[in-house]
Amino acid sequence: MTAGVVIVGAGQGGFQLAASLRQDGFDRPVTLIGEEPGLPYQRPPLSKAYMADGAGERLVLKPAAFFERAGIERLAGLRVTAIDRAARRVALSDGTHRDYAQLVLATGARNLRPPLPGLDAPGVLGLRTLADAARLRAALVHARAAVVIGGGFIGLEFAAMARQAGLGVTVLEAGERLMARAVSPVCSDWFAALHRAMGTEVRLGCAAAGVETDAAGRACAVTLADGGRVAADLILVAAGVRPNVELAAEAGVAVDNGIVVDGCLRSSDPAIFALGDCAAFPLPGTGQVRFESVQAAVEHARHIARAITTGAETAFAMVPWFWSDQGKARLQIAGIAAGADAVQPVPQPAEGCFMALAWAGDRLAAVETVGLAAQHVAARRLIGAPRALIAAAGFDLRQALLAGAER
Repeated sequence: MTAGVVIVGAGQGGFQLAASLRQDGFDRPVTLIGEEPGLPYQRPPLSKAYMADGAGERLVLKPAAFFERAGIERLAGLRVTAIDRAARRVALSDGTHRDYAQLVLATGARNLRPPLPGLDAPGVLGLRTLADAARLRAALVHARAAVVIGGGFIGLEFAAMARQAGLGVTVLEAGERLMARAVSPVCSDWFAALHRAMGTEVRLGCAAAGVETDAAGRACAVTLADGGRVAADLILVAAGVRPNVELAAEAGVAVDNGIVVDGCLRSSDPAIFALGDCAAFPLPGTGQVRFESVQAAVEHARHIARAITTGAETAFAMVPWFWSDQGKARLQIAGIAAGADAVQPVPQPAEGCFMALAWAGDRLAAVETVGLAAQHVAARRLIGAPRALIAAAGFDLRQALLAGAER
């Protein structure tokens, strides 16, 4: 059989690539391989809507019939164990193999497990997969108090859901502010105040030292590096993720905080691409970056599909954007604030709304908003715009966009 495209990883990026190849007219074999059983599904709602309704079927991206109609071979519950680059072949955990003309690694990332004693005790959970979310949701029914280790997006989204479910919640963040890798200090402060107003205890600069268990061996508290302890019968470890690069590294493909790819999203082996959480790609003006976002994975997938189908050598480019629902507050970010010279909060008359502009010199580098969807949409078209244009519009991004269009 003619070799086609083999996709390792059946998350949203891997799914999108398979679908886009067919949409773009690719007529050779497409194989989608995923370690999890079942159909590809959306991950972002796992810490949000799924916790509220438990409707896992709503997360499925497409039914089985879609893959059959599209002629996409779907291999679920199987792991790729090795890549033979010379033969252009991957070995699978069931002893079979698949040949490829192009291989795309969409292997994603896995939860970081800090080296703390007691993390294997019943009552200590993580959140990455649908199975994780189902266990966590079931635990919420009987829990009274939860501790979240880590003050990033996932931990805070869960903390808000747990408070809505009536649990006492404590968030432990070893750093000096929440979501430090992703947002500005002023945004961190706004969300710390938000969660405290919900009734969550937020402890900053507070590192977990381990998990204490009761006589039955279940988790009953988190011990702290300062000698304290926080009682809890449910503990979520949300201390970040690590990209899954081992398969690529073992095959001799270059890795460095991700699978290193060029502007066309090709790895050091021209027959192998990478996308999504596992890909470290060049972003103009920023350097090599890795985004843990569905938006990036989907755009990577579409770009690779065009490259494979048409042979185009266009460099990938996008304005990064992210979002996080924490209780009733939807945080939306456009651009990258890292390396910005200054962050400017913009006062908002409406309660529960927030906006901050990050500047690199006199150019707009990033915009953070809460409850201002129209401003966020405008921001995604204004990244890189001069301060003078935005200042002249009174820092109303919608007006600045209109003014720019009229020039």
